[in-house]
Amino acid sequence: MKRQIWKTEKAGKIKALRQREEKLPKLDARHVRIEVKSIGLNFADIFAMSNLYSATPKGPFIPGLEFSGVISELGSDVTSLETGQRVMAMTRFGAYASSIDIEPDYCFPITDDWSFNDAAAFPVQSLTAWYGLKNLGDLKAGKTVLIHSAAGGVGLQAMAIAKQLGATVIGTVSSEKKKEFLHEKGYDEIIVRWSNFYEQLMSQLNGRALDIAMDAIGGGIQKASYNALGPMGRLVTFGAAQFTPGKKRVNYLKNARQYLRRPKYDSLAMINENRSVMAFNLIWLWNEIDLMKDLMQELHDLNLPKPHVGHEYLFDQMHDAIEMLRSGKSIGKVVVTI
Repeated sequence: MKRQIWKTEKAGKIKALRQREEKLPKLDARHVRIEVKSIGLNFADIFAMSNLYSATPKGPFIPGLEFSGVISELGSDVTSLETGQRVMAMTRFGAYASSIDIEPDYCFPITDDWSFNDAAAFPVQSLTAWYGLKNLGDLKAGKTVLIHSAAGGVGLQAMAIAKQLGATVIGTVSSEKKKEFLHEKGYDEIIVRWSNFYEQLMSQLNGRALDIAMDAIGGGIQKASYNALGPMGRLVTFGAAQFTPGKKRVNYLKNARQYLRRPKYDSLAMINENRSVMAFNLIWLWNEIDLMKDLMQELHDLNLPKPHVGHEYLFDQMHDAIEMLRSGKSIGKVVVTI
């Protein structure tokens, strides 16, 4: 048997990603084989292909962190799952494929009312939002939360989680179109970011204390968010979209300038101001399977609405899907179907 994959021989250029066919190996006794139906795209994919992500594998690799599909075969030692079962799953790279072998611990059942696209859009963005808000941000009812890139995959899940738990939510977006979309979703406090973002934010707060800021942009936006925090406020940072590569290549000179100008935080000043910076990389959870499973159960118990899948592409259109995500124009999740 064979499978279709998208593989890059060496990280550095997105255009180096090529579609290929390869033979499936013998199934490990501890693994399940999944016939992939949908793949969720993430900014980490783009950064990995561009060699801007510290966790990127050395040498050739298949990108992708999450997918959904049907279990087609069980390893001889597997008893917790069944063939024919619909699952969503997470993998430390390797999701851009038509068939995937994986340990059962990384698979989670799909409810009957969710499509494969819904399921492929759920794990990474939901875990990011939940771990950032709850575990690091100490989210509670009545707190005021700032969520950047609120119309993106993580942003929408973070907005939904914060609202469901009784927080006051302020979202930021890059365009009026995205603001209108969020208004339609029932969110009223939305800021279209401009160069005077700090003044915009303070005006929106109107004297309220800002308790949590969720940021994956970096740069001046991140620093302004930190400066707006009230006492005991927490900046939770989990990415740096400011380093997103251009359409053709990585601009290393531009990235170097941005790196040198990145926000820096004085621990002594933070003590005096009683504010914190919390940072995390979700891929760390792959080595903390018990915590990951606990977080997924907590998310299940929240009974969140289906993720918003804003853009669907076919497997052969992988580069188009990646470009939509890279462009910053996407709303919700970008999903590739097989």
